[in-house]
Amino acid sequence: MVVAANHIAPIVALLAGVLILIVPRLLNFIVAIYLIVVGLIGLNGIYHFVS
Repeated sequence: MVVAANHIAPIVALLAGVLILIVPRLLNFIVAIYLIVVGLIGLNGIYHFVS
């Protein structure tokens, strides 16, 4: 099974949703980490930090 970048976003969103339901105080951290990861993936698409 090959996991591509377009498969990662739904998986991360699902995990974040479950964690927010279990521990609502994690909301700020989950949102911050998600935004950082999405930003890095987007920048990698432009500048190709990782091949």
